[in-house]
Amino acid sequence: MALTACGICWGATIPLSKVALSGGHHPIGIIAWQLIISIIFLGVLTVLRRVQLPIRKQTLLHFLIIAFIGTLLPNMFSLAAVAQLPAGIMAIVIASVPMFALTIAVGLKLETIRLARLLGILLGLFAVVLLIGPQTSLPEPEKAIFVLVGLVAALSYGAESNYLAIWSPPGLDPIVTLLGASIVGALIAVPVALAGGTFIDLTIPWGAPETALVVAALCHAIAYSGYIWLVGAAGPVFASQVGYVVTLAGVIISALALGESYSYWVWIALALMIGGLTLVRPKAAGATERV
Repeated sequence: MALTACGICWGATIPLSKVALSGGHHPIGIIAWQLIISIIFLGVLTVLRRVQLPIRKQTLLHFLIIAFIGTLLPNMFSLAAVAQLPAGIMAIVIASVPMFALTIAVGLKLETIRLARLLGILLGLFAVVLLIGPQTSLPEPEKAIFVLVGLVAALSYGAESNYLAIWSPPGLDPIVTLLGASIVGALIAVPVALAGGTFIDLTIPWGAPETALVVAALCHAIAYSGYIWLVGAAGPVFASQVGYVVTLAGVIISALALGESYSYWVWIALALMIGGLTLVRPKAAGATERV
């Protein structure tokens, strides 16, 4: 139940972001509010859990790196992509995160490639080719380049997972890590949004875009915190299966709530990406595996 709820909440952030962007809001302004709302939510959690936020040179650098590769960079690219693509397509694209994570881990010699996992990566690659190749995959084929833009977000998340596996300071609470990274990210995003005139004024009467923005930020904070809880409660192998729910929820919610329809090429790409996820996810026997 917790896995399903976490995945649905996470998957819903993709169509919600699409609605938020429909109001003409700039990605930087959306990211700024996402971080502010995450700080409030995670801050309350941290206070209730009576955990302190460590302010040291090492942890501040750690928070800065996580803020950049885990929030600012991927959110900028994912919002740029979802502004141009159907939200369901972006849900499929973002499912490639574990494949990028594995590829990076192999490059860093943290993993040895196995035939099954190599096949999983190839299935994910073929899914992307189907999305950008056939003329009938996208409603506007000329926007296929934005599939590649979305892949930059997936690459960034994959890099983040490897960074966390290798360089996380020992004993640092995961929720506190998210809070610290959100604070550092907000200290960057909010001034940039204010200086560039893209900060969103939420004191005006709300429409669907503003409501979607706030709900998406809450969903993201809840889903990310829930995922961390799942890793601790049930282990990384079980928690990794949230990726299936995120992708399916993103596609289904986008179809139902936004009225999106997809060609059979897209459904084939979805099946291939799910198959790729199955092959690259961690094995229960591999206690030392990090991806």
